[in-house]
Parts: sequence; C-alpha cells; structure tokens
Amino acid sequence: MKRLRLYGLLAAGMVLATCPATLLSARPAQKAASPAKAEPARKPRNVVFILLDDLRYDGMGFLQPELRTPNIDRLARGGTYFPNTVVTSSLCSPSRATILTGETARNHGIVDNANSSEAGLTFFPSYLQKAGYQTAFIGKWHMGNDVDTPRPGFNKWVSFRGQGSYYPASGDPDAAVQGGETTMWNVDGKKVAQQGYITDELTDYAMNWLEKERDKSKPFFLYLSHKAVHSDPLPPPRYRHLYDRTDFKIPASAANTPENYKGKPMWVYNQRNTWHGIDFFFNTDMKMTEYLRYYYGALAAVDDSVGRIADYLKANGLEKDTLVVFTADNGFQIGDHGLIDKRTAYQASVRVPMVMYEPGTVPAGVVNTGRIRNLDYAPTFLDLAGVEKPAQFEGVSAWPLITGKVADKDWKAPDFTYEYYWEWAYPMTPGTFAIQRDNLKYIQYYGVYDTDELYDLARDPDEMHNLIDDPAYLQAKVDLRKALYQQLANRDGRHAIPYGERNAIGSVRRNRAGTGAAPFPDSWLVEPNRVDRKDNVLPDSVAKQRAHDEGKAFVRFPVLGSPEANENAGIKD
Repeated sequence: MKRLRLYGLLAAGMVLATCPATLLSARPAQKAASPAKAEPARKPRNVVFILLDDLRYDGMGFLQPELRTPNIDRLARGGTYFPNTVVTSSLCSPSRATILTGETARNHGIVDNANSSEAGLTFFPSYLQKAGYQTAFIGKWHMGNDVDTPRPGFNKWVSFRGQGSYYPASGDPDAAVQGGETTMWNVDGKKVAQQGYITDELTDYAMNWLEKERDKSKPFFLYLSHKAVHSDPLPPPRYRHLYDRTDFKIPASAANTPENYKGKPMWVYNQRNTWHGIDFFFNTDMKMTEYLRYYYGALAAVDDSVGRIADYLKANGLEKDTLVVFTADNGFQIGDHGLIDKRTAYQASVRVPMVMYEPGTVPAGVVNTGRIRNLDYAPTFLDLAGVEKPAQFEGVSAWPLITGKVADKDWKAPDFTYEYYWEWAYPMTPGTFAIQRDNLKYIQYYGVYDTDELYDLARDPDEMHNLIDDPAYLQAKVDLRKALYQQLANRDGRHAIPYGERNAIGSVRRNRAGTGAAPFPDSWLVEPNRVDRKDNVLPDSVAKQRAHDEGKAFVRFPVLGSPEANENAGIKD
C-alpha cells in the first residue's frame, strides 16, 4: 500500500499540517485506500480505546513537527488518520455520554457537565459483555452523576470523582470541594488513594489488568480515559521543561482585527474578554503560547502511555488482533476567532484527533477523509465484535470505512448535526445548533440576539467568510435550517428545549447612529490572576458568602505555574 504525506490544510476541513518525512511518502490524500483483503476465520477482535480530554485535532507530532509524540506517530505510520472526525456536542459530559450510549444529547439527556441522571441509559460495553468480552474502564468518567462508583458493563473499574487531579496533593478546587486534597480512586468499589502522577498511574492500572487480571481466554475491550490534557494541565516532572524553548504559534484569527470579526456574531467578539476568550482566558493574563507548553507537556506523558500499551500488544502477539483507537472527547480552541476551550460549533471545537491502528486490518500510513462522528463509535465497536446494533443507537458503523472496504470518496456520511445547550456556569457561549452537509456548515444560536453563520468549508476551512446573507447561498441556507430543525427532534418528535423553527434572521436591525451595547456589570470587571477565579462556578452557600464577606477566596485556585500552584501540587524544580 502506498503511504501518504500530509501537507498544509486540506479543503473541506481536513488537516494539512506538514508531517515528518518518516511518516509518509507522497500520494494524493483524496485517493481511496485499497480495500483490505478478505480476512480468514479469526478469533474475536480486541479493542483498546484511548480517550483524551480537550486534545486539539492537530495535537500530534506528525501534524506539528515541534511536538514530541513518537508513539502516537507510530500508530499513524502503521494505521490510518481520520482528519474529519467530529463530536456532536463539544463538551465533556455530553460527548462522553454519546460515546457510551450511541445516542445524541437530546436523547440521552446529559446536556452539560452538571450532575444529571444516568437512569435508563445502557452503555455499549454491556452488549460486548453479553457477547463474551472482558471489559475495563480505567480513568475519567465525568458523565452524569459526579460519583465514582462502578457502572454497569465493566468487569474492571478504576475511576475518580469529577475532574480528578494530576497529582495527589493538588490544591484543585474540585478536590477541595469533594472533601480533601488527596484524590481517591474507586477501584472496583473500594477507595484507594492516588499515589502518583495521574497519567502514569492510570496506565499502571491498565497494564496490570491487561497482564494479570483479565481472563485471557476471552476478547477484551479496554476503555482508557485520561484526564490529560484538561485544564489546568500539569506535566510530570520528566516533561516539566520539555517545551521551554518551543515557540508555539496561535491561529491568525486570534488577532483583534476588523477583518477577523467581519460577519461574525457579536457574542464571538464579546467573548474575547472572558473565561473562554483569548484576552482573559481562565481569568488570567497568561499567554496561550505559554499555556501550550504545559498542555503539550502533559500530552507527552500520554504518549508514553500509548507506547507502553503498543509494546505490550506487540510483545504478546496481540497486535494483529487488537484495534487501537486514539481520540479525544472534544476539540480545543487556542485563540481561533479569539476563543479558547470548546463548546462552539467552529472547526477547532468540534474536530477531534483520530488515529486507528490494527496491522492487516486498518490500512497503514493512510489519511482517510471520510467523516466519522462520536455518535458512530458505539455501533462501530459492536459491528466489529459481530453484535447486532440496538434500536436506540442513532449512529452508523464506520467499520467498512475504517478497513478500506468502502473508500472515503464513496462513504455516504450522514449529516453532521451539532447541539450545545447553554450553561449557567459559562454563559458567554450561547446555545448553539449546527448542521454540516457535504462542505456546507450552517450555525444558529438559541436565546441570543445575533446573526446566523454559513460557511463553505471547501473554500473556507478556517470559517472566516460568513455567507449567511450571500444570495448565492439562499436556498442552501433555507434547506439547512429546515434539516437542522427536523434532525434536532428527539425520539419522541420533540425538541430538547422548546423553540420554533427559524426561517428568517428576525427583527435584529439597529439604528446605526443610536445607542451602543450596554456595559457589563461593574462587579464582573476584575484584575487577572485572582486566586478566587473559580468561586463563581462553585455552588452558592453560606460558607462561600462568609468567605467573600471576609474578603477571602472560598477555594483558592492559583494560576497555573505560580509558586503557590506548584507548591499545592507538590511540584519542585
């Protein structure tokens, strides 16, 4: 099979970043991969599903040469990279729920990161268990109820409450609110104190299960869910200074220029100066270029984890019988359009990294442009295990695409429908609904006085030119609006929040010579780097009010890299 080389950015939203010469020899990316040969009778396939938190779609060394991810790159050289992998809700809990249930947020009901019920939901590993699989969940659950108890569908369980902590003594507000500064694991229903750096320790648990605990007469499904690289990312000591001299670049659209904001909704500009804006992100004055040194330093430890697992599979003759999947729960903006984090329907938010590896089954060294949604993971995993798709699954199996039996150019990807429901805790991003059909993406917002957006991703992959009022796209706009409304109905034919179909922009005009926008409340205007910067998202209480009355932080949350933050985490240079 000929190999590929990635160059620049592909149209239609594909990554085009330059790859090292060791990855691939040139071949046009749009060419279909040669179909895999018919497989002889074989034992059931194993799966290792590696999920990261908040990893940007291009956060891998074979796409950014300044990144050091040799083991992830090894998977890409020997497997297939899927640059058009997207999530139907770009937020931790809703995305994880979609992965586990094969349902959209409007149907599984987990629409934000707050506590919500998992009642009535069936997680896909339960079906694999019935088919004879050994299953393990190790890592960050963070879906639905914020508890760490074992869930149905898993023979092995290792998890923790909420976000977890990179180090056992963290000073993390989540750990403090949960009653202590030491993170506790739930290991098969028993409390065990975290001992070391979270990525390494999770990998230790995964390796122990693979090597010693599972029934080796049965196929296995390992779901390894890392905390990394979620904020505030802390690398292990060995990688604390890995990128000290790296000059990371941020997107050109991060600049505050009239050209960058032409045609953009007002909320996008207003968000620059917020928790999720490039000018004041996480309410600090840290530069994104500095933040990325921590972010990618934390990723380096995940790369070590990938290497340990890949080496084990090869050494034990499991490499050709095990599908390895490397991906993330959502994307991450690093200044794109002046924004950081996720939640939006922009490409940097909805796209996720996706590499799959299984020698002899998944074509090697290939870039496959077929679109895969996180909604499609569960049906795909059941399909490769020979398990019938349950009625409630809303996605499709991408296994024919993954194996090359259906070429990417012939892959009939369903519409990509996106839903994000406005959150009380982070009100700067409005409720967002979007649909992508072929290369056209339409975005609308709920409950905000603003404009819609329409982009032709083939011509404008960076989403800089809003075509919403372009007469040439009128019919496309009308068609996509109607399709979006129809597809956002839940299984009962209702919409998750009551709203009517949008068929025009509405009465949004303003007097050019009239009053401007109102200022934000004075109490919202603060200086950067305050240690109480997370207090506003912690539940109101008498104790919190008492602390504020005394001029104190309810929970101290020092800035990443500050002496206090390092001391709290037990970090010493």
